[in-house]
Amino acid sequence: MAVEKKKLQEESVIRRFYKIILSWDYLALLKEYMKQKEGTAESTLVKVKNRYTDVDDYIATYEPLIFEEAKSQIIKGKEEEEVTYCKLGVVKSWCEADDFHFIEFPCEINEGESISQNDLLLLSRDKQFLDRKRLPTVYAFALVEHVRKYFDTRLVRVRLYLAGEFLKYNTDDVKSCPRLFNMRSHICETERQLYFMKQCSLSTIAREYLAIRTLGCLPYKDLILSAVGEDFGTEVDGWKIPTPLREYVENSFNQYQREAITAGLSSKAFVLIQGPPGTGKTQTILGILSTILHATPTRVHSKTYELRQGPQLPTEEKQRHWGVASPWFSNISPRDSLMPKDGDDGFYPTTGNELKPEAVTSSRKYRARVLVCAPSNSALDEIVLRVLNGGVHDENDRVYCPKIVRIGLKAHHSIKAVSLDELMKQKRSSANKSSTNKQSTAGSNDDSIRAAILDEATIVFSTLSFSGSHVFSKLNRGFDVVIIDEAAQAVEPATLVPLANQCKKVFLVGDPAQLPATVISDIAKNHGYGTSLFKRLMEAGYPVKMLKTQYRMHPEIRSFPSKEFYGDLLQDGDEVKSRTIRAWHDYRCFGPFCFFDIHEGKEAQPSGSGSWINIEEVDFVLFLYQKLISLYPALKSGNQVAIISPYSQQVKLFQKRFEEIFGMSAEKLVDICTVDGCQGREKDIAIFSCVRASKDDGIGFLEDKRRMNVGITRAKSAVLVVGSASTLRRSKRWNKLVESAEKRDCLFKVSQPYSSFFSDDSLASMQKKVAEPSQLIGPTDTVDNDVQPNTAATFDDQAQAEDKTMATWT
Repeated sequence: MAVEKKKLQEESVIRRFYKIILSWDYLALLKEYMKQKEGTAESTLVKVKNRYTDVDDYIATYEPLIFEEAKSQIIKGKEEEEVTYCKLGVVKSWCEADDFHFIEFPCEINEGESISQNDLLLLSRDKQFLDRKRLPTVYAFALVEHVRKYFDTRLVRVRLYLAGEFLKYNTDDVKSCPRLFNMRSHICETERQLYFMKQCSLSTIAREYLAIRTLGCLPYKDLILSAVGEDFGTEVDGWKIPTPLREYVENSFNQYQREAITAGLSSKAFVLIQGPPGTGKTQTILGILSTILHATPTRVHSKTYELRQGPQLPTEEKQRHWGVASPWFSNISPRDSLMPKDGDDGFYPTTGNELKPEAVTSSRKYRARVLVCAPSNSALDEIVLRVLNGGVHDENDRVYCPKIVRIGLKAHHSIKAVSLDELMKQKRSSANKSSTNKQSTAGSNDDSIRAAILDEATIVFSTLSFSGSHVFSKLNRGFDVVIIDEAAQAVEPATLVPLANQCKKVFLVGDPAQLPATVISDIAKNHGYGTSLFKRLMEAGYPVKMLKTQYRMHPEIRSFPSKEFYGDLLQDGDEVKSRTIRAWHDYRCFGPFCFFDIHEGKEAQPSGSGSWINIEEVDFVLFLYQKLISLYPALKSGNQVAIISPYSQQVKLFQKRFEEIFGMSAEKLVDICTVDGCQGREKDIAIFSCVRASKDDGIGFLEDKRRMNVGITRAKSAVLVVGSASTLRRSKRWNKLVESAEKRDCLFKVSQPYSSFFSDDSLASMQKKVAEPSQLIGPTDTVDNDVQPNTAATFDDQAQAEDKTMATWT
């Protein structure tokens, strides 16, 4: 009964969300957007707070911000010309239900185009409106309900709300509108022509809206509202793990990782884990999975249950267990037959690695189910791959591959074997072989097949948004634990989406000192909408377990970000320095930390772009890269160099000039990416182009300390920062970095021609005392006996060749 009530509540919330958005006037949105760009728009929005008095206070803050973000996503889809096609439809049928109008029309979808469920369309009677040639009189938004085959084309069904425009978000008052009335008259007759254009998808933001509106249903809503840590649930005394598993944790993780894993065994409903760059955040998540999957509540131990390996079963008995636990290999549905008494034994398909399937442990009395989420597909697939390749440890410290499913779109090919789509194919294939009715697993039965597969999984992986899809609502079993990776990169409503599965414990793993969530609306961003739940709880004083031992960066790289972003708490792991020493460190200008002050650099904005470029920095960086690979040819392979810039136009210019100079695409030799595109990566060398160079102006979003942190912590052995020192000194934080470079004698003033900076005399003056060869060669480097970079003859030849090359660059 409670489930049905919750479902009705959710349907009511979503209907209201659609009504509000579908009532909007597209032209009014454009005018409002222009006022915001001009700074003349008035705002009544409330800023995000650290604590809220009650659910109503919370909703009153977040609901308007979500709608502001929705408006910007609609306008952005058109402004950036993500959708460039305008199409003609002819109304084939129409009806009215639940205050909405529904129409169907055929649509031809060409290659490169897509229209799918929850896409927002702009409909108009006049094609000239969508072509921006004249003002319209009949137009409205429509939401795609579904798209199905219709002879040789597609039939699109959409819903419209034509009763009027909403006046406020917190009331149901609407005002009549001639525009919507005219649209109603137009569509309520078959064979009427309509022109339409896709604007954006509403799937994600609709799920986030539902999450905030149903916050009151969560068992730990008070914790979220007040940001005060309390014990929730029935596990008052926490969880216990067997001795072999405890010894594995003690021997395999450092002190701070162990503290984070142990915190997960406490009775706290929320556990926050901060993972600065290179501190083993993903490895810690694997440790959490091992302990959570094989821990039992203390109450189970109080009943004298034991966790031990059960007796070895005969082969036939094992096969019986496997068959029942993995019904998609036969024609049995788990809803049609009883599961084994202990229910957790069986084989699960993997990528073909050598890890054994989960051991049969008939004595196990408890098994948690885990949902692992991340904001993006790439972040999610990184964890899936680590689980597949490294497995988890069971209660007897044996490594195995658990039963996992990766649900959602765009799964990486390396984890295809555990994607839901692939498992669906296996299920259908198996069912078809054993059934005379070939249609038994098709069509409407797909949802039940998906739910069956997900019900059987021990760990389900999903993006935050997809965890709110209808597939999850059909599960027979919920999730005991939710782990959210990169939690600081998600807006708070997105983090709430997977929590609707009524889990008992939540792990938020991330780093608020790195990149924030992406927010399209500037006005919503300025009111704190980009603040993650992780950051809000942390700022409110909720306890955080911080991983403090880093294994990535040379200590000279680690020094500045540790002081500036982490309270000087980062420590170097064992042998980090020896493992990150490289041959190029023989020259002061090649790391581990350097700042190149480009005197002649000039910032510029390409026509029609809000981004920035700096041609002089591009020239110097590519010259620097060419010098590095000429002295150390091993850097040409393995993609161990990254060229990073905060500005997308600078990245595009780098890519273009690289191909012109070297005659091949940059992606074959070096990663050239924005700061946002490189989070989570690590390289031997990172060259950071700051771009901004002016006499009086500021430095824009380069000022964001989180982008600064990410940009300078990607490198293992050398981070080479290129910029205008005089411009950057206007920023308090960047001034500290420039001063740090000066104090460490690694700030270099560079003028054209750049070839003179890398001449043999100049390099000789920057050459340190030659260390032992064993100190100079990193673990991935090789000694090339044909390359003698410290000989004058070699430098002369290279300098002449590079002077000729640079002449063509400029």
